[in-house]
Amino acid sequence: MTKTVVLELRGKELILETGKMARQADGSVVARYGDTVVLATVVSSKTAREGIDFFPLTIDYLEKTYSAGKIPGGFFKREGRPTEKEVLTSRLIDRPMRPLFPKGFHNETQGIANVLSYGDENIADLLGIIAVSAALHISDIPFDGPVGAVRIGRVSGTFVVNPDFRELEECDCNLVVAGTEDAVAMVEGGAQEMSEADLLEAIDLAHSEIRKLCMMQNDFRAEAGRTKRAFTPPAVDEALKKKVSELALIRIKEAIVIPDKIQRQNVLDQIVKEIIEKVNTPENDQTDGIVTVFNSIEKNLVRNMILDTNIRADGRGPAQIRQITCETGILPRTHGSSLFVRGETQCLAVVTLGTADDEQRIDSLDGESSKTFMLHYNFPPFSVGEVRPLRSPGRREIGHGNLAERALKAVMPAKAEFPYTVRIVSDVLESNGSSSMASVCGGTLALMDAGVPIKAPVAGIAMGLIKEGDRVVVLTDILGLEDHLGDMDFKVTGTENGITAFQMDTKIGGISREVMVNALEQARQGRIFILGKISETLAGPRENLSTHAPRIYTMKIRQDKIRDVIGSGGKVIRGIIEQTGVKIDIDDSGLINIASSDGTSAQKAIDIINGIIAEAELGKIYLGKVRRITDFGAFVEILPGTDGLLHISQLSEKRVAKVTDEVNEGDEVLVKVIEIDRAGKIRLSRKEAMREQDSKQS
Repeated sequence: MTKTVVLELRGKELILETGKMARQADGSVVARYGDTVVLATVVSSKTAREGIDFFPLTIDYLEKTYSAGKIPGGFFKREGRPTEKEVLTSRLIDRPMRPLFPKGFHNETQGIANVLSYGDENIADLLGIIAVSAALHISDIPFDGPVGAVRIGRVSGTFVVNPDFRELEECDCNLVVAGTEDAVAMVEGGAQEMSEADLLEAIDLAHSEIRKLCMMQNDFRAEAGRTKRAFTPPAVDEALKKKVSELALIRIKEAIVIPDKIQRQNVLDQIVKEIIEKVNTPENDQTDGIVTVFNSIEKNLVRNMILDTNIRADGRGPAQIRQITCETGILPRTHGSSLFVRGETQCLAVVTLGTADDEQRIDSLDGESSKTFMLHYNFPPFSVGEVRPLRSPGRREIGHGNLAERALKAVMPAKAEFPYTVRIVSDVLESNGSSSMASVCGGTLALMDAGVPIKAPVAGIAMGLIKEGDRVVVLTDILGLEDHLGDMDFKVTGTENGITAFQMDTKIGGISREVMVNALEQARQGRIFILGKISETLAGPRENLSTHAPRIYTMKIRQDKIRDVIGSGGKVIRGIIEQTGVKIDIDDSGLINIASSDGTSAQKAIDIINGIIAEAELGKIYLGKVRRITDFGAFVEILPGTDGLLHISQLSEKRVAKVTDEVNEGDEVLVKVIEIDRAGKIRLSRKEAMREQDSKQS
């Protein structure tokens, strides 16, 4: 039997429905808003997966091209590997859900959000979050939800809830906020140098809307919910816990204060190895239990050390930033490069400048578009001392790269000002805490090293949280250990004037406004400190581009001259390219970009184009070519594509009986422009040109 609930949002109905589609899933919900429809399904195995200490949750967001009335492009006419947007949205759905499952729940769980109809409401990703949450909430799967999500934009200083595509083009911020009735669990977005106070105001507005969505889902569960299956967390072997604690407690206390990551981990690995050898017997292998207890002791010791003493594993205070070193121009043949090092995190950022031919073409449900700025993030296994097969970028790499790209996109120059395609590659060479934020800092330095006129340098900082009851400590510039054992990962990037990107996730289902206020202020102070280090290395963009970078020369022509420059079938423009070896790009407005690493070749192309688009000037003498003979005169081409009539009476001082007595087709003759009428028709005179030439010679 079909069950539905309805909530009005901005004059349209948000409808959640169950009981009609995908009825064999543990939970199935169709979410509809305007013309956008998303089907969310959730399924969880009935038994726990053996031998793991994490929750095996998989979330997939899928955009079917039929939802927008399209057929996939290319040779293969079916959907293939996930697009970047699908990967990013899958992460967006996963992050607020994951902390709300009970600890120790190790059953394989999968959520799938299928976009069945794609409208112009710009809400498919949000419907994915809401629908998956609702499907989990009404299912029998243990889940401490529900979760709501909204998008906040700002147009002319006024915040807008769930802006559509048209409104989003005018927004100076775009953030997605997800959370429960009680707290905000996730924030993701970017802005044009937004203040911390404005960001908090936007999040407060979002949370007020999230509460409505959560209440709607609670009503939905009351109508259509199933009884939650019983779940009991795995029992802790108290005897084993006591034994491991006796053997390990003091040694772990000594190990966790070793500043060096690799050395600290080697010592901890050795301790657990020795305990396993002591405790295990041939008849009773308790390795999994020993490791679980050991990790629990380590976690509690690290957290309590921070809460009790305000001292972290590497000896820093809560707000202290690790040592930073920066270098630029370290690779001789690249267009811009930098090495940014913060503690044991090291990022090599390289900038490459290209032309319009290098733009990334994107074919999505929204239509075709292009990108002139890209940041690609790589996280090779050696950066954390591991051995792992190299594969195409995973979800983490795509997500971290997107965050860093968003952070820097806010300060990139307009295309009219800097007509280059810009690509940054961030290769993480060492990692111990927020390599994405190191990518932002390294990317800023590499852009300035390449001479890209960015509006202002951008820095990024990752904030953490340790919370036990009323005891709370916010951490600046978190280590990998603090990310793993802590309660929050809040990344903030920006300039001296404000925030450009942010991403917050929690492991405790949400954080209070007070904690967020403290985290943002601590992040602002950290960001200003790092910007100071960046400025010490390179105060601003270099004045000149690298000698290896292409030079792009820009010129503007009238729209009615575009066809003359391109020529029939592109014949003219291909000829210019063949003669000069440059790259030429013309847009519909008449803006021409000429790219070449050789200034002489570029100037030659510019001269040819100027010759093509040049217009006849009254009273000027030209060396023209006779193109056609008639009884009453000759048509002479004085400029490429521009002809004028040389009347028989203007051929000579003497009377001419026949045109061919004076000129023939193909002859080059000096002519003077004596008239240009309103229709643009040109009259020429050979005799006046000759008279003027004779006058100059005498």
